[in-house]
Amino acid sequence: MRTIITLIAATAFGAVGAQAATPRINRGAANPADLVVYGCTSAGVTAAVAASDLGKTVTLLCTSDYVGGMTTNGLGWSDTGNHRAIGGMALQFYREIKRWYDQPGAWTASVRPSDATENFVNDGAQWIFEPHVAERIYDDWLRRKGITVVRNERLDRDAGGVTKRGTRIVEIRAENGKRYPGKMFIDATYEGDLMAAAGVSFAVGREANATYGETLNGVQTRNSVKHQFTQDIDPYVVPGQPASGLLPHISAERPGPDGSADRKVQAYMYRLCLTDVAANRAPLPRPDGYDPREFALLGRYLATGVDDVFRKFDRIPNGKTDVNNWGAFSFDAIGMNYAYPTASYTQRDAILTAHRRYQQGVLWYLAHDAAVPPKIRTEMQRWGLCRDEFTRNANWPREIYVREGRRMVSDFVMAEPYLTRAKPTPEPIGMGSYNMDSHNVQRIVDARGFVRNEGNIEVSPGDAYPISYRAIVPKRTQATNLLVPVALSASHIAYGSIRMEPVFMILGESAATAASLAIDGNTSVQDVAYPKLQAALLRRKQILSLEPAPAR
Repeated sequence: MRTIITLIAATAFGAVGAQAATPRINRGAANPADLVVYGCTSAGVTAAVAASDLGKTVTLLCTSDYVGGMTTNGLGWSDTGNHRAIGGMALQFYREIKRWYDQPGAWTASVRPSDATENFVNDGAQWIFEPHVAERIYDDWLRRKGITVVRNERLDRDAGGVTKRGTRIVEIRAENGKRYPGKMFIDATYEGDLMAAAGVSFAVGREANATYGETLNGVQTRNSVKHQFTQDIDPYVVPGQPASGLLPHISAERPGPDGSADRKVQAYMYRLCLTDVAANRAPLPRPDGYDPREFALLGRYLATGVDDVFRKFDRIPNGKTDVNNWGAFSFDAIGMNYAYPTASYTQRDAILTAHRRYQQGVLWYLAHDAAVPPKIRTEMQRWGLCRDEFTRNANWPREIYVREGRRMVSDFVMAEPYLTRAKPTPEPIGMGSYNMDSHNVQRIVDARGFVRNEGNIEVSPGDAYPISYRAIVPKRTQATNLLVPVALSASHIAYGSIRMEPVFMILGESAATAASLAIDGNTSVQDVAYPKLQAALLRRKQILSLEPAPAR
């Protein structure tokens, strides 16, 4: 019997994503595709190209007018971990990056660094790049394959946006009413919107340590020692007077016990591409409604002599940077994103506007406010946005860094014991290696009456680890022709390691390979024979296991 999904399924951590019902115009259906990929992240691109390689017709639906997700939106100093764990199309991408920058004239505004520079080149690959170069490579891949790319096409998340027959998705509907039928579907979004609209269970926030036998999940007050206040800072508007109220960006909420669950989400930010090359520098904007009092905590902290503002202005080619968060008060908008994963599009737009205003406000404050030490003000004034990046978006990144949105909850959940190899991981389809990395989740007043951040964890898993096919496959009772390589089934702290762009490329390619096998075998994604999948992935030069690196 044909079933229309009318709710977004939720686990104890999930939430029903309600949106106001609006009339929809039936604009007809696109030509049926073997595979419909929703989301033009790095995983969406590799999934589409891999499926085309395997002889399948593909429709790639982009929620905006560009492809590549964070890889083309400022994250140009790649979080790669162990380079030996990166294979397949992901390695091909970084090798094409190197070929680009090996061209005469590619380095127009800076000198090529030494090969020994951290995270620069090895194994014929280059790991740092400009956003527009990454986008050019992805666009070229898609163009060469003749893949149908539909831009600015968002999923209708109201009732009826996903049509199912039993546990199989038949088609999905865009906001404009156009329908996209397919045999197989991949949700390649950071948010997990298609997965949720299809009735697949998910989690948002942090599980308790006890849920999956972990040590680094849940509230982490004791372990949050990095990106922490190194000086005792009074949290009140009038120092020493609680009645005056808390300074902006400090929560009055008390955290739960260490290791306990909550629904809070690690902080988001825009990964800024800035430059100090005058010829390419656009002024940093003063945000609408700017009020320096919003950043009084930052000023109070800098007044203690802290000088770490520029620690994560990581150099990428041609006089540019990938600017990440660093320190106790930086570009992470701590506590401003909790509603984002399940919010409506309208609500998300408001959250994004607040984040952009916050981050632009931090930049303006650092460059112009008299409370900022002159040395920092002078340095900040050397920097600006890049005139040749994000040219249709006033040189500001088009996408925020959703470090964590929804996470699928399937029959298998990648968790800390699998990353540390305390438990064996079944059916590997790729590898991760980066630290179990959560940015701060909340900023509170500690028991002594001073400001403290909570949630930052940076712990190595010890070595590269395999990621299971079962983690991208929904429960059989919920969806049998859907794969989820980005918002995959993982605990909060395990996802903190898996969530790196090279890994998403790897998992997107593996998901498409599994979808192709499911189509060829006329079977569900749950019934794809792993030996066949393993063989197909190895033919594509995916890395499924690694011997430990030799001791030095």
